[in-house]
Amino acid sequence: MQDFFDLTLGGISAGAVYAALGLALVIIYRATRVVNFAQPALALISTYLAYSVTKSSGSYWLGFAVAIAAGTVLGVATERLLIRPLRHRSELSSIIVTLGLLLVLQAVAGMIWSNEPLAFPYAFDFRGRFSANDLFVVLVVLAIAALVLVVFKYTPLGLRMRAAAFAPDVARTLGVRVGLMLTFGWGLAAGVGSLAGLLATPPFLFPNVLDGVFVYALTAAVLGGLDNPLGTIAGGFVLGVGLSYVSGYLGPELVTIAALAILVVVLTLRPSGLFGRAKVRRV
Repeated sequence: MQDFFDLTLGGISAGAVYAALGLALVIIYRATRVVNFAQPALALISTYLAYSVTKSSGSYWLGFAVAIAAGTVLGVATERLLIRPLRHRSELSSIIVTLGLLLVLQAVAGMIWSNEPLAFPYAFDFRGRFSANDLFVVLVVLAIAALVLVVFKYTPLGLRMRAAAFAPDVARTLGVRVGLMLTFGWGLAAGVGSLAGLLATPPFLFPNVLDGVFVYALTAAVLGGLDNPLGTIAGGFVLGVGLSYVSGYLGPELVTIAALAILVVVLTLRPSGLFGRAKVRRV
C-alpha cells in the first residue's frame, strides 16, 4: 500500500509536467490548427539559456524569467519566419517544418553547450515523498491552466484567437487582426512550453532531455483532446499516474511502450480524445 501511495504522488508530479507541455501543444493547435513538433526544442533552448543565466548570475529565478521570455520570443519568431509563409499550403508542410526545426535546434544546442549532461537545479527542495518542488510543479501547472482557460473562454482576446483559427476570412471582415492573433498564440504556447521545460529538465540538462517528455505530453494532449485545454490537463495527470504504476509494478523499460500504446488506442477508437468533441463530416 505504501508503494501505491508513493507511485501515485510521483505520478501526479510527473503528470503535471506532461500536462504543461501538452497544454502548449493545445494552445498552438487551437490557434493555428498545427501540431508543433518543435515545441520541445523551443523549450530546450530556453532551458539552456536559463542554465547560462543561472550559472553566471547565481540566481535561479532570473534564469527562470529569462527562459520564459526567450521561449515566447522564439515562438513568435517561429510563427513569423517559418509558419506564416506556409499559411496557404497544406498542414503537412507546417508539420514537416516543425520536425526539421526540432532537429536543427537540438543540434545547435549540442554545438553551443555540448552534448554532455549539465547539472540543472530544482526550483525547491526535491527530497521527500511529495517534496516542495513537486508541490510547486503541480500548483504552477494548475495556475497556468486556469489562466489559459480564462483567456480562451472568457476574454475578447480568446474569442479573437478562436475566430482567427477556425474562420480567418470571416474574422478579417469583422476587424480581427488574424496574423497578430496567430503570432500571439505561438508566443503564448512557447512561453508555457518553456515553463514545462524548466520543470521537466532537473537534475540534468542535455539536448535530448525533453524527447521522452514530449512523447508523454503529446499522448496527454491526444488523450484529453487536442482542442480541449482542460481535457489535456486531466489527461496529463491521468497519464502521469498511470505510467508511474507501469514503472513501479511492471518495470521502467515499459513506460514509453505503454504511452505509445495508449496513443495508438486513443487515436484508433476516439481520435477527438476522451474530452474532445467528435466532428461530424458530411459525405
